[in-house]
Amino acid sequence: MTTPPREKHLIRAYGDRRDDGIIQISFTLPVATSEKAKEAAQIYCKKLGLTDVKVAAAERAADQYTFFVVYARSPVIIDYNEIDTPEIVIKKLGFYELNEFIEQKIARKVVVFGACTGTDTHTVGIDAILNMKGFAGDYGLERYPWFEAYNLGSQVPNEVLIKRAIEQKADAILVSQVVTQRDVHKENSRAFIEQAKEAGIAGKMTLLLGGPRVDHKLALELGFDAGFGPGTKPSDVANFVAHQVLQRLGKEAKGTHFEGEPT
Repeated sequence: MTTPPREKHLIRAYGDRRDDGIIQISFTLPVATSEKAKEAAQIYCKKLGLTDVKVAAAERAADQYTFFVVYARSPVIIDYNEIDTPEIVIKKLGFYELNEFIEQKIARKVVVFGACTGTDTHTVGIDAILNMKGFAGDYGLERYPWFEAYNLGSQVPNEVLIKRAIEQKADAILVSQVVTQRDVHKENSRAFIEQAKEAGIAGKMTLLLGGPRVDHKLALELGFDAGFGPGTKPSDVANFVAHQVLQRLGKEAKGTHFEGEPT
């Protein structure tokens, strides 16, 4: 018995109207700002296969460097149904509902540690998730009565974060990586996972990765249990961690995102 062909879902970039292929890109060229520089930007885009190229902005970024914003038309069409990527699917409980859920199902506080590791000094992401005020009107984990959250800040060595988490018998560790130049976020994350394996906590604690260039797929590839990228709210992390704790305790089926509904 043959399998019927899968229906295609062809999509193209949307600019002014559906399927017009209009995109906006930005980049820097190592030349001084001038009309010649604008022409160079147009030529560069045309060599990328773009048409109807319009340089919307050309601004001096530094000596002999110009930053461009360009609008152009791309011929690329993709089949959306061919894409298969892992994602976190959560039906979230609200602040009060989740606290009640943890009290009833776990019956103890959920312990979470977080930090920017390595040389990363940027704490805006980890602060948004852990600090009491939270992000976009969404309370941080410090405000949850049934979470015990520790924010170690920036430039924290991996071994220090792991040691503190072990001492407090943490349920989860959040590693934040903001600096991404030359893929340093990947290098630091791989180093953390290696040390987590050496310490024997991989598979025992939920290990999460977050940052502006992080998504769930990348986090899984690096060895983490989940990844949270731009736009993540504290409640996203709180709900995910709570269910991970239940699954590690054997009180909930693996892959369950909320009670009674597995993936």
